[in-house]
Amino acid sequence: MRLSQKIEKLGNAQALESARRHFRRSVLARPFGVRCDPEQLIKTIDGDRFEAIRQRHAVADPGEGWPKYLDLSKWMNENLRRVRDLELDFGRRKRILDIGCGTGYFLYICNWLGHDAVGLDIDEVPMYGEMAQLLGLDRIVWRVEPFQRLPQLEKKFDLITAFMICFNGHKSPGLWGVKEWGFFLDDLETHLSPGGCICLGFNREDDGHYYNAELRRFFVGRRAEISRHRVTLFARR
Repeated sequence: MRLSQKIEKLGNAQALESARRHFRRSVLARPFGVRCDPEQLIKTIDGDRFEAIRQRHAVADPGEGWPKYLDLSKWMNENLRRVRDLELDFGRRKRILDIGCGTGYFLYICNWLGHDAVGLDIDEVPMYGEMAQLLGLDRIVWRVEPFQRLPQLEKKFDLITAFMICFNGHKSPGLWGVKEWGFFLDDLETHLSPGGCICLGFNREDDGHYYNAELRRFFVGRRAEISRHRVTLFARR
């Protein structure tokens, strides 16, 4: 197959996927009778309390540091995109666990849409805790470590997410390999409801890749759906 044919085929596949998503949103029931709009969402947050948090923690040039998440408009839009990519803006209510929830914008949108969402993260950035209180989030303080199980949770989840993953030893000599991910995913599956799924979003490593070839083969072996930085796995039982 010539390169031009491959590109055309890829374009057709993307167009079909786009059309499928548009059809579902146009024909199927809207998200519990509400329209999900970033400006509308921002207006539901106490502006005075958010501004007080911003004044305490904002810096002139945050770069890649955690204060960058105080750009409310940017990150509300980014997390709304995640919600839409996962098709959480319509359909039935789901129980969701977000690992590494940070400021909690994703959780907030999910809860606003009527889902039952809980976050899990470390408690080393004061701003994250303040934002969890402001947004009324259910957050479990926990550090993900290699070969250690998650804490006992009160319920199982239809969806487990982890975006912009750093708990895997990101950009460090301790970067997780197949063994660490195998243990972690086996543990996550014990927290999934039947038919549930796990959505992982990777950061680029120092070599410019999200994961190496060995790890990609491992994910494929678990029948994952892979799209660049995103890896989606489904309950095997």
